[in-house]
Amino acid sequence: MPYSQIKKWRDNKWVEHQDSSQALNTFHDEVMKNVFDAALERHISKFGAVPCRYAWIVMGSAGRFEQAIISDQDHGLIYEEENEITNQYFIAFGKELANGLNEVGYPYCDGNVMSSNPVWSKSMFEWEEQLSKWLTEESFESIRFLLIFYDARVLIGEEAYCKKLKQIVHEYIKKNPRFLERLLENTQHVKKAVGFFHQFLTEPHGSHAGSIDLKQSGFFPYVNNVRLLAMKESLEVTSTLARLKALNNMSKYELSWCIKEFDKLLHYRLQYHKKNTENYDDIHYLNIKKLSKDEKKDMKHILLNGQKLQEYTQSVIKGTIET
Repeated sequence: MPYSQIKKWRDNKWVEHQDSSQALNTFHDEVMKNVFDAALERHISKFGAVPCRYAWIVMGSAGRFEQAIISDQDHGLIYEEENEITNQYFIAFGKELANGLNEVGYPYCDGNVMSSNPVWSKSMFEWEEQLSKWLTEESFESIRFLLIFYDARVLIGEEAYCKKLKQIVHEYIKKNPRFLERLLENTQHVKKAVGFFHQFLTEPHGSHAGSIDLKQSGFFPYVNNVRLLAMKESLEVTSTLARLKALNNMSKYELSWCIKEFDKLLHYRLQYHKKNTENYDDIHYLNIKKLSKDEKKDMKHILLNGQKLQEYTQSVIKGTIET
C-alpha cells in the first residue's frame, strides 16, 4: 500500500479514535504497523528478503502507549545476526521506515531516535555492548539514551529480544542500586506550572502565551518518576498507567492517587486538542483560559501532585523512606 494511501486512510479515521487515549494509541499502533508493512515490502523489492529475525521497537510516547493526536517518531531495530550485510540491510530499511512514517504524518524525531540512526539499529550483540556502555559511562547522553530505551516495546517481531536487553538493565540495577540515584539526577529539573501561591505559571511570550506546557510540567513529573520506580522494581510493562498499577499492587507502594491524576492528564490533553491535528509543537500546550473554574482547580491539583510524586520518588530512591 502506498504511503499516500495510508495517510489518507489515517486522516479519515482519526475522528473514530479520539474518545480515549486507549483508543487513540491503539489506532496509532495500527497505523504504524501498516507503515512498517508498506516499508518492508518496498525494501524487499529493492534489497531482497530479510536476512534474519528482528524486532521493531517503539520508544518515547509510542513505547509508553501515550501518544497525543500528533506524535513524532521514536523507534529502533534489534536484529539477530551480526555482520556487515545485515548491518547495511537494516540501516537502509530504517531509513525507508523513517521516511514512510514522515510521509504518513509522524514528523522525524529531532533527537534522531529512529531506526535510520545506527545508535538505534543494531544486532543483538551490539545492543548488549551498547547497553553495558550506557550503564557504566558517566555521561549525560548515556543516561538519557538508557532512559529512552527503557520505554521500548516491540511493535513487530521478536518480543524476546527487547525483554532480554531489559534484563541486562534490571540485573545491573540489582547489583548497583545506587545507580538509580544517577538516573534520578537526570529527572530533577522540571518546569513548574504552579507557583508558590498556587497561581498558574503560564508562558509569558510568543504563540503559546497564556498556556502551560503540559509535556514539560504535566507529563514529565509522572512519566520520569514512575519510570524510575519501575526500574527499581524490574517491571516489564511500559505505559505509565500500567507501571503505576503494577507498583500500586505491591504492598510497599500506595499510588492509587497517581493513577487517577495521570488518567485525568491524558484526558485533558485529548479533550483540548481534538481540533488541532496540524502542529506538533502546539499539541503540548494547554491554554488556561479554555478551562472552566473547576477544571482550573483540577489541573492545579494534577500538577501539584506531580511535584508530590517527584518528592516521593526522590525519598524512595535515596532510601530516606522504607519501601
